[in-house]
Amino acid sequence: MTLNIKVLGPGCSNCQRVEQMAVAALEVLAEQNSSLEATIQHVTAREDIMKYPIIYTPGLVIDEKVVCAGRIPTVDEVVGWLQEATGRAE
Repeated sequence: MTLNIKVLGPGCSNCQRVEQMAVAALEVLAEQNSSLEATIQHVTAREDIMKYPIIYTPGLVIDEKVVCAGRIPTVDEVVGWLQEATGRAE
């Protein structure tokens, strides 16, 4: 299974931090499941961001589901969302 992760925002430092949290969470999950694959995409165009139901950036989308908007999540939160997306929520 390949997870599709999107970071929504103009590319500011908060957007970069959200990406860092996603990468760190993927590293945690990779230790448990070496076959896990993921892509991370930055969505910076305003018209593309507006396709998602968020008011404030940064936003985090996993497999087209908005899981966080307007704040920087913790690594543990992102791990939980990724586990949920893979159907392995604990």
